[in-house]
Amino acid sequence: MNSSPGSNVTGTVQGLLTLSELPTELPQRVVAPSREVPPAGEVAFTPRAECISREDVASDMSDLATRVRNLMELQGNRSTCLPLGGALFDVVTTASGEAARTIVRLMDEVQVNGCGPVIEDPVRSWLYWLVPPGSSARWAPHQYGACLGQPYRIVLPPIPQVDPPGAFWLRPFQSDRLVPPAPLRDFLDAFRPSPVPHEVLLAAELRAS
Repeated sequence: MNSSPGSNVTGTVQGLLTLSELPTELPQRVVAPSREVPPAGEVAFTPRAECISREDVASDMSDLATRVRNLMELQGNRSTCLPLGGALFDVVTTASGEAARTIVRLMDEVQVNGCGPVIEDPVRSWLYWLVPPGSSARWAPHQYGACLGQPYRIVLPPIPQVDPPGAFWLRPFQSDRLVPPAPLRDFLDAFRPSPVPHEVLLAAELRAS
């Protein structure tokens, strides 16, 4: 057997500290009791724009990544285009005008803390009511409102935009609520806002993907 130090296991082990020779406590730095520690300053985070392509994520996560990125852009005070349906929302489109605004005020009373998100487009004289995803599949044809979901898209105005020019938030976009379609439909029957958006024109406006 070769007993050279480089290959002798016993000799190698003898060159190391045994367990009993290890210190029982790690050395500690002694700080004088009179030392004053200055208070830490406020932490400031610098926003950084990220661009995530659909190819950069797994195939089953690409749609979610795109939606999260678009929502971040929305928070950055820019208009952004979002797909309808999925985990976000569908849209009921009606005429604007006094009858529609009356419905908005009534929805303020129906919903806790006010009506869900509503966009007004003063150029086309339309209101876009953001309703739960999947509503378009259950929304029967209605004389005063058209509901669209997948595969259409909608351009949302920046979060702070609550006045014209251009489309604006008549009721704010909040993550904890959407407009319930059942009472909305009942109010449309009662107040009949017109002229009714033509569904073909609406579909073209919401740009099918």
